[in-house]
Amino acid sequence: MVGSIEVKSGNSVYSNGSVHNHNGPEEKLDELRHILGKSDGDLLRIVCVGAGAWGSVFAALLQDSYGQFRDKVQIRIWRRSGRAVDRATAEHLFEVINSREDVLRRLIRRCAYLKYVEARLGDRTLYADEILKDGFCLNMIDTPFCPLKVVTNLQEAVWDADLVINGLPSTETREVFKEISKYWKERLTVPIIISLAKGIEAELDPVPHIITPTQMINRATGVPVENILYLGGPNIASEIYNKEYANARICGSEKWRKPLAKFLRQPHFIVWDNSDLVTHEVMGGLKNVYAIGAGMVAALTNESATSKSVYFAHCTSEMIFITYLLTEEPERLAGPLLADTYVTLLKGRNSWYGQMIAKGELSLDMGDSISGKGTIQGVSAVEAFYELLSQSSLNVLHPGDNKLVAPVELCPILKTLYRILIKREQGPMAILQALRDENLNDPRDRIEIAQSHAFYRPSLLGQP
Repeated sequence: MVGSIEVKSGNSVYSNGSVHNHNGPEEKLDELRHILGKSDGDLLRIVCVGAGAWGSVFAALLQDSYGQFRDKVQIRIWRRSGRAVDRATAEHLFEVINSREDVLRRLIRRCAYLKYVEARLGDRTLYADEILKDGFCLNMIDTPFCPLKVVTNLQEAVWDADLVINGLPSTETREVFKEISKYWKERLTVPIIISLAKGIEAELDPVPHIITPTQMINRATGVPVENILYLGGPNIASEIYNKEYANARICGSEKWRKPLAKFLRQPHFIVWDNSDLVTHEVMGGLKNVYAIGAGMVAALTNESATSKSVYFAHCTSEMIFITYLLTEEPERLAGPLLADTYVTLLKGRNSWYGQMIAKGELSLDMGDSISGKGTIQGVSAVEAFYELLSQSSLNVLHPGDNKLVAPVELCPILKTLYRILIKREQGPMAILQALRDENLNDPRDRIEIAQSHAFYRPSLLGQP
């Protein structure tokens, strides 16, 4: 029964997920099928729910690796139907197609090229689910990938899936998995779920605490926590598909994270495993907060290296300060957190969003779902972290005033981003004013405060 078979493997697995042997894709597929109790003729059914950039690339990586074994595995992706591709995007897509001979030949062989010509001329409308079948993600037009099997009916996609990949934004995860739970009521087997979502929500009752996407899935579906994992790391979706070297961690129960790390690992995409699911998941949301501010600083200072380094020093000190509230051994997160933060500040959509807001090319009134980019998850994360760290029940000692204050009072960048993005009391220039405040503490002081006090609050992650 899926979800209830003990893992048996003759391979030696290191603590970081690396394995002695180098089995080919069919051997790795057979091994996972065996662990899941799959008999001959019984397909391993994998579905990715959500077709943003990372979800689409993740599905494409699996299709490239295992799609050839059609008698053993079925790989599909679900996205909503009806999302039209605007004329400007259709024109750009046509340019991308004609600049890539391999893509052009593939579309001609599939008798699919003509519709892109007609869309370029304005004679027809393309839809996101339609182009996804041909290997184009609406949020990542410049990076074509392999054709995918697309399903627009959610019940059809998930009702018998063995492995479900959550490629939804955190802001949509709860709603969609509540819908999915209706289709799983009669299931006899328990699916395995890997969440790619980076974002959090805050709940203030009965005590202030964080809700992560894996927790949302658990609550919505009743799938046991040991069958829900998180995968994240310092990577950009388009670069991973173009086979630039990258790594990630899959976090969760040992029963599933080790065999799944092996199944997902590729020569250019190394997947390690880790037991600390919730903290890694929360940190994945935290770095999106500060990436928005980094984009603003870059735009407002004309990419000043000095200004960006000042911002980096302050934002990382705030992040480290927050990790001391969230985990008992934050030093274990320092490397992965900084690496993920670094790549997100360099090239992530949240940093891009901050730049566009600062330049006036986007308005906050446009919301956090941007055409061609998808959901900017850092916006909701700013609100969640601010609300959480504003609670008086979490008060800490302020070093200068020698009085108890809410933790957010020691996080001036987070406070400023909240005033800019959520309250809309200040414009983007406020982020520079926050950095230039004469009373701003040395970033090192903030870290020393955290290190010298018993800050850890297990209740923030819903722990006793």
